[in-house]
Amino acid sequence: MKVLIYTPAFLPQVGGLEINAAHLASQLAGHGLEIVVVTRTASDRTDDGPYRVVRDPSPWELLRWTRWCDVFLQHNVSLRGLWPLLLVRRPWVVSHHSWYCRTDGRVAWQDRLKRRLLRRAAASIAVSRAVAGDLNTPSVVIPNTYRDHLFRVLPGVARERDLAFLGRLVSDKGLDLLIDALGLLAAKGLRPKLTVIGEGPERPRIEERARQLGVAAQIELTGVRQGEELVRLLNQHRVLVVPSRYREPFGIVALEGIACGCLVVGSEGGGLKDAIGPCGLTFPNGDAAALAAALERALADPELARTLRHAAPEHLAAHGTGATALAWVRELERAAAGVAGEVRR
Repeated sequence: MKVLIYTPAFLPQVGGLEINAAHLASQLAGHGLEIVVVTRTASDRTDDGPYRVVRDPSPWELLRWTRWCDVFLQHNVSLRGLWPLLLVRRPWVVSHHSWYCRTDGRVAWQDRLKRRLLRRAAASIAVSRAVAGDLNTPSVVIPNTYRDHLFRVLPGVARERDLAFLGRLVSDKGLDLLIDALGLLAAKGLRPKLTVIGEGPERPRIEERARQLGVAAQIELTGVRQGEELVRLLNQHRVLVVPSRYREPFGIVALEGIACGCLVVGSEGGGLKDAIGPCGLTFPNGDAAALAAALERALADPELARTLRHAAPEHLAAHGTGATALAWVRELERAAAGVAGEVRR
């Protein structure tokens, strides 16, 4: 089966959607499917791998690859990328990785149009129960996977650090909320150390807020870390904190932390609670006091930590490469067979 994956954003841009698209392409190629990724992201780098990448295609090139494929798969509905299906009849499959609304929660005409067009999709696949519930179209839930060949518990690494934050330093990710929670803990005489892994435009404001609350000495900002260096760093921590103010559609970072042996404390709105599963604690989005209480509990109760970590293998198996790849292959085969059946009739 030949699958065209249309994703406006792709590697070498770094983000959850870009990494997920590349990982899925590799998974499907590993199961014998012919994969071509079409993206508007330009790059001078050489794309080595088990699938082809077509960057910034002309209209005629996009039309040619649409004719080539058996299934046209989009990561989120892209109105700009849909036009070839008006000319070439192919089953349209959409995977949903974000909400169809504006950043302030308002549903604009573009969002309403995308939701309406989904009625014509051969398959609608959501990354979490929260995302599926937000759609008017019946959707299959196939959770995001994580790079299980990379993120793992490393033998011999001492877990001597307290808290880690991993992500872009932007307001949606809630690092400021975590700093406020540290301030509340400090007022009780509790001063856990925090490692901040990542970069972003909010860094100066975060540093200033930490100084104002008197917790700057507890915080180490490492900048971006990747690959084995990141895995080792996560293995050194007891708790990974995912304090998003935004209702995350899923939250692969939680799986990465769990795979490295961390207990996860994260916000409960959206799909992040699906990613955390039975391996951590959740708190209401935006509630610094509730976050502080969850952190205190996670750090002070070793029996709780053991119980939550004991649930990790089964939870991770459901999000591993093998399980999710098989689910994807089944849905793509069903979509392709459904259109073929209509043609024969």
